Amino acid sequence: MFGAQVKLFRLAGFDVNLDLSWVFIALLISWTLATGYFPELYPGFESTTYWSMGVIGAAGLFLSIVLHELSHSVVARRYGIPISGITLFIFGGVAQMEREPPTARAEFMMAIAGPLASLGLSLFFYVCAIGTAAAGTGTPVSGVLSYLALINLIVAIFNMVPAFPLDGGRVYRAWLWGRMGDMVAATRRAALAGQIFGLMLIGLGVASLFSGHLIGGLWWGLIGLFLHSASRNAITQLESQKLLESETVARVMTRSPLTVPVDITLRELVDNYIYGSFHETFPVVENGRPAGSIGVADLRGTNREDWDRLHVRDLMHPLSRLNTIRPGETTEAALRKMRESGHARLLVVENGKLAGIVALRDIMRLIALKRELG
Repeated sequence: MFGAQVKLFRLAGFDVNLDLSWVFIALLISWTLATGYFPELYPGFESTTYWSMGVIGAAGLFLSIVLHELSHSVVARRYGIPISGITLFIFGGVAQMEREPPTARAEFMMAIAGPLASLGLSLFFYVCAIGTAAAGTGTPVSGVLSYLALINLIVAIFNMVPAFPLDGGRVYRAWLWGRMGDMVAATRRAALAGQIFGLMLIGLGVASLFSGHLIGGLWWGLIGLFLHSASRNAITQLESQKLLESETVARVMTRSPLTVPVDITLRELVDNYIYGSFHETFPVVENGRPAGSIGVADLRGTNREDWDRLHVRDLMHPLSRLNTIRPGETTEAALRKMRESGHARLLVVENGKLAGIVALRDIMRLIALKRELG
């Protein structure tokens, strides 16, 4: 879902990350507020004042989204759902769950926390706007606070649309789940609502384009495309998790994989191993024990002239939780770790020994076979 990310800070035990796509939306919001929204509502100020209001308004929205997602994360932690972090991206923010909620109640409580937080923020900023206006602190201050009260109210209302994966869609899924007792079936119905809502937004975007509202039309269309795609992918991902959660890594791993000595040169690695097997990642061993991993991608930043001088140990990734897994863990856990780390192959390590290697294509093949066999 995300591209390059920057870790901003840690809040209440959660890492808050910024996807670089957020920079675009922050600039767009600041520009829209400074050149359109605030000048229209509060005429008569200088351009620098409007730009200050725009930047502060965008920063306030940033903080509001962080608090919205933080509320999801805190409730998720209460129900034992691991959250790998909070990420802000072009379409808002997301609390990244490492697994689905265990019960319909946990799903409902986690989902409703975000809109309630936004409603609380809307009320808080509204009271502050009234207070600052009465205190005579100036129109720019009360204007920004009024905007933040309004935008948080809009965020709360929009997120309560019963279209998965919006918060309202998760509330809808929780209700269906509790009534039907089947999470997958509930997800299918909630995701269908999400796809329909996405198509409606795309239609709204097209209508806006034809009526001359270029930016608004493009924006509604992009949000619609994102929701349609996210809701369609949600059911695929959930079905894959259900197929994999009962299968262990030991079942699909390749035993006795091709290994690379830690002390050979990169030239030897390329000539004797990469071209010899066409694998993209290799376990690195030292004195017969796993020491790390190295892949084709690790060579892309090096000069060919240095391949005779550099050794595998200079570029390898040491053993860590990101490139290793135990044979008794589930293939669903392996797939989740691959998504998190970007590694398409993981070293299977047990008691300090290399038991095998598990590849993304093997897990995908397992999913295809289980679907075919019902």
